[in-house]
Amino acid sequence: MIKNVAVVGLGKVGSLVAILLSKSFKVHGFDSEPVTESFPFKTSVVDISNQQTTLKQLGEVDAVVSCLPYKYNIIIAKIAHTLGIHYFDLTEDIKTSVEIKKLSETSKGVMAPQCGLAPGYIAIVGCSLINKFSRLRDVELRVGALPRYPNGLLGYSFNWSPAGVINEYIEDAEVIANGKRKYVSSLLGLETINIEGREYEAFYTSGGLGTLCKTLEGKVDTLNYKTIRYPGHARLMRFLLSELILKDKKELIEEILTIAKPPVKEDMVHVYAAVEGWKGDKLFREEFFHTYLPQQIDGKEYRAISWTTASSVCSVIELVHKGITAPKGYLKQEDISLDDFLSTTYGQYYKNQM
Repeated sequence: MIKNVAVVGLGKVGSLVAILLSKSFKVHGFDSEPVTESFPFKTSVVDISNQQTTLKQLGEVDAVVSCLPYKYNIIIAKIAHTLGIHYFDLTEDIKTSVEIKKLSETSKGVMAPQCGLAPGYIAIVGCSLINKFSRLRDVELRVGALPRYPNGLLGYSFNWSPAGVINEYIEDAEVIANGKRKYVSSLLGLETINIEGREYEAFYTSGGLGTLCKTLEGKVDTLNYKTIRYPGHARLMRFLLSELILKDKKELIEEILTIAKPPVKEDMVHVYAAVEGWKGDKLFREEFFHTYLPQQIDGKEYRAISWTTASSVCSVIELVHKGITAPKGYLKQEDISLDDFLSTTYGQYYKNQM
């Protein structure tokens, strides 16, 4: 059982993760700077570069959730491994997840990276469709976190971590094509999607499938994840990252885009999954689609990207706490039932808009 939880990183999503978890657990929030906002849980400053101090600060908890930028997650994962406690994060970074997978081989608790929206919830949704088939052909997963009222040529606002978004655009994406696992360049594979009469584009980005490629290898001809954006976005990002070679200056492009495209309150999250295959001897296509909008929690309105991400990781923590998942080792999102996910205290936020 989990009683005490540490949440490291109290930004837009991390603070909501801690608020939600404090309804069921004793929560201690940590950030690199003193917290000035009033929260219903204890907060402290932490310097994760000082491993001994951080080990001491996290030594009294049963689980830790890293809501830090992807490049810092492995530090917290190693500390959790040393302490023998459960670990959860929101990373989309493949290299980080691979390192955590290695740690999980000797972990005393659950090691569960990729517990956000994509990777995370989209894999749970996809597998709820996959499990309806006796034999698979194609699996297509699509997610878009977008401003409802886009402006400018990019048609985008950075309601999510700019560092995480840029990393998804730069790193290669893993897919299964013609039955073989391979890597393809992100920002390619452009397709047009029409959602309720409005046109969007979708393209490969890194990390959205989590561990699904390995799980479904040899079982499916085509498997891919694509990010949904307004038309023209991919072309402009390829220009910035490749032609201007800003992919080699991540901090600079993050700074430019953060200033140019600040967050907006009115956002939306499109989640789409489609699976083709056979049920017995008949070929079928099953689809799932929902648009999630901002939602009020305890009288305060939260952006769609914030609550979908926060409630996703909180739901996974609740399932581990209840013993519905394995008690230790690496937890893959596709091993979580959508019905179990939606039945949790935090999965209700998704259910409210379905």
